[in-house]
Amino acid sequence: MDELYRTIEAKIKASGYPGEVDGEELYNEICDEMDQKENGSYLFMIKKTEDVYFECKVDIMDEEFDLPYMDIHAGDQVYHVDFDA
Repeated sequence: MDELYRTIEAKIKASGYPGEVDGEELYNEICDEMDQKENGSYLFMIKKTEDVYFECKVDIMDEEFDLPYMDIHAGDQVYHVDFDA
């Protein structure tokens, strides 16, 4: 799992986002949002600070999920992270 967390962190850093991100923490927050959701596509908003939030597109299936992209909104900047690229 550590490799997955580092991959999340690296993709976010590659987007140009200057803030610190903990891949494990972010993964767990996304999993918490998915808890008890039915299969389908969702947009989750994860607020980090007063002016920073993560908008995550998540596709939930029976035994797995896909996180195709995330947009990080930081003030007037938006950083797009494409996890499928």
